[in-house]
Amino acid sequence: MKELKVGVVGIGHLGTYHLEKYNKIKNCTIGGVVDIDRARAENAAARFGCEAFTDHRDLVGIVDAASVTTPTVSHHAVAIDFLDAGVDVLVEKPMTLTLEEADDLVAAAKRGGRVLQVGFVERFNPAVMALREIMGPPLFIEAHRLHPFHSRGTDVDVVLDLMIHDLDLILASVKSPVETIDAVGVSVLSDKVDIANVRIAFESGCVANITASRITGKKMQKIRFFGLDGYHSLDYAKRELVSLEKVAGPNGETDIGMRDVTLRQHDPLEEEIRHFVDSVASRTVPLVSGEEGRKSLELALRVIQCMKRGRSPGE
Repeated sequence: MKELKVGVVGIGHLGTYHLEKYNKIKNCTIGGVVDIDRARAENAAARFGCEAFTDHRDLVGIVDAASVTTPTVSHHAVAIDFLDAGVDVLVEKPMTLTLEEADDLVAAAKRGGRVLQVGFVERFNPAVMALREIMGPPLFIEAHRLHPFHSRGTDVDVVLDLMIHDLDLILASVKSPVETIDAVGVSVLSDKVDIANVRIAFESGCVANITASRITGKKMQKIRFFGLDGYHSLDYAKRELVSLEKVAGPNGETDIGMRDVTLRQHDPLEEEIRHFVDSVASRTVPLVSGEEGRKSLELALRVIQCMKRGRSPGE
């Protein structure tokens, strides 16, 4: 692979992690960092041996690809400038605030032949990757994503901040149109919804019950799938997967036994960054493309609308 020059826009908590992962990849060089806080940009530039800027457009002509880890409200403005200038983009979730903005990014990537990847890091969780290899169509799903409060991320509802990770994985697993949505949500510590519960029924018959909260004392990130092939319990944080399958009992009856599952241990964000770099180098469509990111955003926005008006029929 030829040397790839990358940049990161938004040098906060997540942006710094992106820089650390890029810095570990062979033939990948950090060409510049951008933050509206010049001191923060300069500190990062000194650490990673690159140039510092306060305007993302200054990276054009310097980098081949860039991560956009700014607050969601600016994702579209930054990413569209890069895509139109011929720079491949990894934009953090949610990809944009609106579907119109998402469609604009997808169209720009297609028009310019650019790679557009959306940062759903759980898709690269070792337990999720192992589950993808063994799970059949689910019939019932239960997910809990509970976090202690932190002001980071409160520029959007908890649905776009946290729950969208589970919505993305559920859509990728069920592969069926949504039939109905029932959702409730309340604001507690911010002016946005901080805790939400959603019940989604799919045309396939599968039902998903999802709870997300950013006001809990302890973190929990778990999802369970029930289907004709068995039961799968996944702990995102511990990167663990427990899988049970139907087996024949000693007298020929149907029983439940533990399935042997091998997990390849790795850092999910590093795997995501490496996947992006590989997609850029090989000019291939990433696992979580702009189109995939748009599907998850659309469902998240439907959930938010449902919380505002009650029951939402399938569209």
